[in-house]
Amino acid sequence: MLFVNKNLKLLSFLAFLLVLAAFAMVLFYAPIELNMGIVQKVFYFHVSAAWIGMLAFLVAAVCGILYLNKKQLKYDFIAFSAVEIGLLFTAIANFSGMIWAKPIWNTWWTWDPRLTTMTIMAFTYIGYLLLRRGVDNPEKRARFGSVYAIIGFASVPLTFFSSRLLRTIHPTIFGADTGDMAMIPAMYQTMAVSIIAFTVLFAALLWHRSLLAARESELEILRAQTEVLEFGEVLDD
Repeated sequence: MLFVNKNLKLLSFLAFLLVLAAFAMVLFYAPIELNMGIVQKVFYFHVSAAWIGMLAFLVAAVCGILYLNKKQLKYDFIAFSAVEIGLLFTAIANFSGMIWAKPIWNTWWTWDPRLTTMTIMAFTYIGYLLLRRGVDNPEKRARFGSVYAIIGFASVPLTFFSSRLLRTIHPTIFGADTGDMAMIPAMYQTMAVSIIAFTVLFAALLWHRSLLAARESELEILRAQTEVLEFGEVLDD
């Protein structure tokens, strides 16, 4: 256990250093984009947060498959933790996108295909959390959650490919014939460091939250056992 905690502390410290490095590169290394100006610097954290949201939902789907195959609750803890973190970073991506969009599109929100599908994806996984809250039995909750996480993952590729398959004003950086922004190597390097930093941060957060989920499950079991004992004592009296 001490070995695991030591590794977790090291991972957390590494994530902290990488996020600081990414923040410094965004402020001081990446130049100001010619067309959009300084507000474009939001882009680096916006893309990284969106990436983590989708990665987290992929992790949840994979862990859902593993739970259905192995019936080990640790996979359910990881899946649940990944969905919570994924929703957090999806919200960060949405809000940072709104900050970016206001001076560029002259509106905080538009029903662009990418924004709309990302919102659908977020509400899909909010439904996952609501489903879990409605099931008391841990095994049944894990089973239902696993199936939901696997099916719900269909919203992720829909979100990712929406700006490529549908007409959209959302910038497309990868896979487009022409770039929507004047990107130079320093910008791509800053974006790469930001994505790596957020990925390591996600790994650290997932580890922390999974451990907490396991402890919460233990407390839930102890609470249920205590209630049974108290009820038995009342019957004896």
